[in-house]
Amino acid sequence: MSACASQRFRPVSDTPVRIGKPYTVRGVTYTPAPDPAFDVLGYASWYGSESGNQVALGERFRPKWVTAAHPTLPLPSYVEVTSLETGRTIVVRVNDRGPFSRGRVIDLSRGAAEQLGVRRTGVVPVRVRLANPPEKDRERLRRGKKLRERPTVSENALANLRAQLAAGVRQGLVQAP
Repeated sequence: MSACASQRFRPVSDTPVRIGKPYTVRGVTYTPAPDPAFDVLGYASWYGSESGNQVALGERFRPKWVTAAHPTLPLPSYVEVTSLETGRTIVVRVNDRGPFSRGRVIDLSRGAAEQLGVRRTGVVPVRVRLANPPEKDRERLRRGKKLRERPTVSENALANLRAQLAAGVRQGLVQAP
Protein backbone atom coordinates (compact mmCIF):
# COMPACT_ATOMS: atom_id res chain seq x y z
CA MET A 1 0.00 0.00 0.00
CA SER A 2 2.83 2.43 0.66
CA ALA A 3 3.89 2.26 -3.00
CA CYS A 4 0.49 3.62 -4.07
CA ALA A 5 0.81 6.61 -1.77
CA SER A 6 4.25 7.54 -3.10
CA GLN A 7 3.27 7.90 -6.78
CA ARG A 8 3.97 11.43 -7.93
CA PHE A 9 1.86 13.03 -10.61
CA ARG A 10 2.99 15.91 -12.78
CA PRO A 11 0.99 19.10 -12.22
CA VAL A 12 -1.46 19.88 -15.02
CA SER A 13 0.41 22.26 -17.32
CA ASP A 14 0.84 23.02 -21.00
CA THR A 15 4.61 23.29 -20.69
CA PRO A 16 6.83 21.71 -21.60
CA VAL A 17 5.25 20.19 -24.69
CA ARG A 18 6.44 16.62 -25.15
CA ILE A 19 6.86 14.89 -28.47
CA GLY A 20 8.43 11.61 -27.39
CA LYS A 21 10.37 8.89 -29.15
CA PRO A 22 8.83 6.32 -31.51
CA TYR A 23 7.25 3.42 -29.61
CA THR A 24 5.66 0.09 -30.50
CA VAL A 25 2.38 -1.34 -29.19
CA ARG A 26 1.07 -4.72 -30.39
CA GLY A 27 3.48 -4.73 -33.34
CA VAL A 28 2.56 -1.24 -34.57
CA THR A 29 5.17 1.53 -34.35
CA TYR A 30 3.94 5.06 -33.60
CA THR A 31 6.11 8.10 -34.25
CA PRO A 32 5.00 11.18 -32.30
CA ALA A 33 5.44 14.42 -34.25
CA PRO A 34 3.92 17.88 -34.57
CA ASP A 35 1.35 18.13 -37.35
CA PRO A 36 -0.01 21.68 -37.76
CA ALA A 37 -2.41 20.52 -40.49
CA PHE A 38 -3.82 17.58 -38.45
CA ASP A 39 -7.38 16.93 -39.68
CA VAL A 40 -8.55 13.30 -39.82
CA LEU A 41 -11.74 11.30 -40.14
CA GLY A 42 -12.07 8.05 -38.26
CA TYR A 43 -13.58 6.56 -35.14
CA ALA A 44 -13.46 7.54 -31.48
CA SER A 45 -14.03 5.45 -28.40
CA TRP A 46 -14.01 6.49 -24.76
CA TYR A 47 -12.39 5.26 -21.60
CA GLY A 48 -12.92 5.94 -17.93
CA SER A 49 -12.11 2.97 -15.73
CA GLU A 50 -8.47 4.04 -15.30
CA SER A 51 -9.39 6.71 -12.73
CA GLY A 52 -6.37 7.82 -10.73
CA ASN A 53 -3.83 6.20 -13.03
CA GLN A 54 -1.03 8.21 -14.56
CA VAL A 55 -1.44 9.34 -18.17
CA ALA A 56 1.46 9.56 -20.64
CA LEU A 57 2.01 13.22 -19.78
CA GLY A 58 2.53 12.24 -16.13
CA GLU A 59 -0.72 13.78 -14.88
CA ARG A 60 -3.43 11.94 -12.94
CA PHE A 61 -6.23 10.60 -15.16
CA ARG A 62 -9.57 12.05 -14.17
CA PRO A 63 -12.42 10.43 -16.12
CA LYS A 64 -14.84 13.34 -15.70
CA TRP A 65 -12.41 15.84 -17.24
CA VAL A 66 -12.56 16.72 -20.96
CA THR A 67 -9.37 14.99 -22.12
CA ALA A 68 -8.30 12.51 -24.75
CA ALA A 69 -5.59 10.11 -25.85
CA HIS A 70 -3.89 10.17 -29.25
CA PRO A 71 -0.99 8.00 -30.42
CA THR A 72 1.23 10.64 -32.06
CA LEU A 73 0.22 14.26 -31.36
CA PRO A 74 2.49 16.28 -29.04
CA LEU A 75 1.43 16.21 -25.40
CA PRO A 76 -0.45 18.27 -24.54
CA SER A 77 -2.35 19.23 -27.69
CA TYR A 78 -5.83 20.59 -28.17
CA VAL A 79 -8.15 19.12 -30.77
CA GLU A 80 -11.66 19.77 -31.98
CA VAL A 81 -13.72 16.58 -32.12
CA THR A 82 -16.94 16.47 -34.14
CA SER A 83 -19.37 13.56 -33.89
CA LEU A 84 -20.46 12.62 -37.42
CA GLU A 85 -23.63 11.14 -35.89
CA THR A 86 -24.86 14.16 -33.95
CA GLY A 87 -22.94 17.11 -35.40
CA ARG A 88 -21.86 18.18 -31.91
CA THR A 89 -18.34 19.59 -31.62
CA ILE A 90 -16.11 19.91 -28.56
CA VAL A 91 -12.51 20.89 -27.84
CA VAL A 92 -10.47 18.46 -25.73
CA ARG A 93 -6.99 18.49 -24.22
CA VAL A 94 -4.87 15.53 -25.38
CA ASN A 95 -2.70 14.38 -22.47
CA ASP A 96 -2.37 10.64 -23.02
CA ARG A 97 -1.30 8.04 -25.59
CA GLY A 98 -3.74 5.72 -27.30
CA PRO A 99 -6.00 4.37 -28.64
CA PHE A 100 -4.34 1.16 -29.66
CA SER A 101 -7.46 -0.55 -31.03
CA ARG A 102 -8.20 -1.15 -34.69
CA GLY A 103 -9.82 1.77 -36.45
CA ARG A 104 -9.69 4.28 -33.59
CA VAL A 105 -8.14 7.72 -34.11
CA ILE A 106 -8.80 9.08 -30.61
CA ASP A 107 -9.89 7.89 -27.17
CA LEU A 108 -12.06 10.32 -25.23
CA SER A 109 -12.37 10.53 -21.48
CA ARG A 110 -15.82 9.82 -20.09
CA GLY A 111 -16.30 13.58 -19.54
CA ALA A 112 -15.45 14.31 -23.17
CA ALA A 113 -17.74 11.51 -24.40
CA GLU A 114 -20.58 12.92 -22.29
CA GLN A 115 -20.04 16.46 -23.57
CA LEU A 116 -19.94 15.19 -27.16
CA GLY A 117 -23.12 13.19 -26.53
CA VAL A 118 -21.58 9.82 -27.44
CA ARG A 119 -21.14 8.11 -24.07
CA ARG A 120 -23.87 5.53 -24.77
CA THR A 121 -22.11 4.62 -28.00
CA GLY A 122 -18.99 2.47 -27.75
CA VAL A 123 -17.47 3.75 -30.97
CA VAL A 124 -18.53 6.80 -32.97
CA PRO A 125 -17.43 8.26 -36.33
CA VAL A 126 -15.63 11.57 -35.83
CA ARG A 127 -13.61 14.33 -37.38
CA VAL A 128 -10.57 15.35 -35.31
CA ARG A 129 -8.73 18.60 -36.06
CA LEU A 130 -5.88 20.34 -34.31
CA ALA A 131 -7.22 23.36 -32.43
CA ASN A 132 -5.66 26.48 -30.98
CA PRO A 133 -8.15 27.62 -28.34
CA PRO A 134 -7.69 30.92 -26.51
CA GLU A 135 -5.80 30.80 -23.21
CA LYS A 136 -8.98 31.15 -21.12
CA ASP A 137 -10.38 27.99 -22.77
CA ARG A 138 -7.06 26.16 -22.26
CA GLU A 139 -7.15 27.16 -18.59
CA ARG A 140 -10.70 25.80 -18.20
CA LEU A 141 -9.68 22.48 -19.75
CA ARG A 142 -6.53 22.31 -17.58
CA ARG A 143 -8.84 22.64 -14.55
CA GLY A 144 -11.11 19.86 -15.82
CA LYS A 145 -13.96 22.12 -16.88
CA LYS A 146 -15.83 21.76 -20.13
CA LEU A 147 -16.09 24.65 -22.55
CA ARG A 148 -19.29 26.39 -23.56
CA GLU A 149 -21.41 24.63 -26.15
CA ARG A 150 -20.20 25.10 -29.70
CA PRO A 151 -22.40 25.43 -32.80
CA THR A 152 -23.61 22.16 -34.29
CA VAL A 153 -22.26 21.24 -37.72
CA SER A 154 -24.83 21.61 -40.52
CA GLU A 155 -26.50 18.52 -41.96
CA ASN A 156 -24.94 19.26 -45.39
CA ALA A 157 -21.44 19.40 -43.90
CA LEU A 158 -22.10 16.20 -41.92
CA ALA A 159 -23.31 14.40 -45.05
CA ASN A 160 -20.11 15.45 -46.84
CA LEU A 161 -17.89 14.28 -43.95
CA ARG A 162 -19.77 10.96 -43.70
CA ALA A 163 -19.29 10.41 -47.44
CA GLN A 164 -15.56 11.17 -47.13
CA LEU A 165 -15.23 8.73 -44.24
CA ALA A 166 -17.11 5.99 -46.14
CA ALA A 167 -14.87 6.55 -49.18
CA GLY A 168 -11.79 6.35 -46.96
CA VAL A 169 -12.99 3.05 -45.51
CA ARG A 170 -13.74 1.66 -49.01
CA GLN A 171 -10.29 2.71 -50.26
CA GLY A 172 -8.55 1.23 -47.22
CA LEU A 173 -7.31 4.64 -46.06
CA VAL A 174 -9.39 4.51 -42.87
CA GLN A 175 -9.79 1.41 -40.75
CA ALA A 176 -13.32 0.68 -39.63
CA PRO A 177 -13.60 -0.69 -36.09
